[in-house]
Amino acid sequence: MTEFLTETAYAKINLALHVRARRPDGYHDLETLFAFAEHGDTVRGRLADDISLTISGPLAGSLGVDADNLALRAAQALKVATGIDRGISLHLEKYLPVAAGLGGGSADAAATLRLVARLWEIDPEAPEIMQVAQSLGADVPACIRSETCFGQGRGDTLIAFEDPSLSGMPLLLANPGIALATGPVFAGWDTRDRGALAPENWRGGRNDLTTSAIAIVPEIASLLSLLEAQSGANFVRMSGSGASCFALFDSLEARDAAAANIPFWHMKSSIR
Repeated sequence: MTEFLTETAYAKINLALHVRARRPDGYHDLETLFAFAEHGDTVRGRLADDISLTISGPLAGSLGVDADNLALRAAQALKVATGIDRGISLHLEKYLPVAAGLGGGSADAAATLRLVARLWEIDPEAPEIMQVAQSLGADVPACIRSETCFGQGRGDTLIAFEDPSLSGMPLLLANPGIALATGPVFAGWDTRDRGALAPENWRGGRNDLTTSAIAIVPEIASLLSLLEAQSGANFVRMSGSGASCFALFDSLEARDAAAANIPFWHMKSSIR
C-alpha cells in the first residue's frame, strides 16, 4: 500500500488589504500583501482507486465531506484538468476555523493540489495546477505559493515580495468564535477608494474591510483592542474579511504571554 504523504495548509494573513473598486463579475479589484503562518491545517494522502476525503481534528465539525469542500473539489478538478486516471485517499486534520479570514478552505485546496501533484507525478509548475487554483477561489493561487507576495486584481495576480524583517517574526492568530462569510463583508464596503497599497509600506496600509466586518461582528473591535493591549505586540490588524485578527510580536516570549490572555480560539505561530 502506498504510504501517506503530507502537506501543510498554511494559514493566510493579509498584512494590508486595499479595496479599490467593485467589478462587473462580482469580485473586487484589490491590492493586498499576503503572508503565511508556519502552521495551519494538515492534509495527508495516498494513491487510491477513487477520490475520497475524511476529516478529523479539533475543528472537524465545522466542515462537511461534500461537494462544497474545497479540498475535495481541488482533487476532482485537477483530475479533470489533467486527464489523469488516478485516485487519492485524502485526510484533512482541521485546526483553522472556517469563514475566518485565514484562508482555511483556500489553504486546504492549495495543499491538496500540491499533494496530488506529488502523488500523481505532475510537474509542480504545470499550468493546470494554477488554472484549477484560480477556478476555486481568489486566495487559492497565493496559498499555492504560501509565501509572502503582493496580490492585485482579484488577489490572484501575484508578485513576489521580500521583507527580511518578516521571516520568522512571532505571530499570534485569534478568532472570536464567530463565522463570518466573505460576501456580506464585501457587500458592506462603502465603495470609497482610499488609495493604492505600496507593499513595502504595509505597516502604513489598511484593511478596508474592517469597518464593514465590525458592523456585522462587533466582537472584532474588542479583539483588536485586546491584541493591541498586549505587551510586545508591534503590529495588529484584522485578516482578510474577518473575523480573525492577528498580532506580530518582538519575541516568542511576548507572543506566548499574550496567547495566555486570549479567552477564545488562537494559534501561536511565526511568519514563514
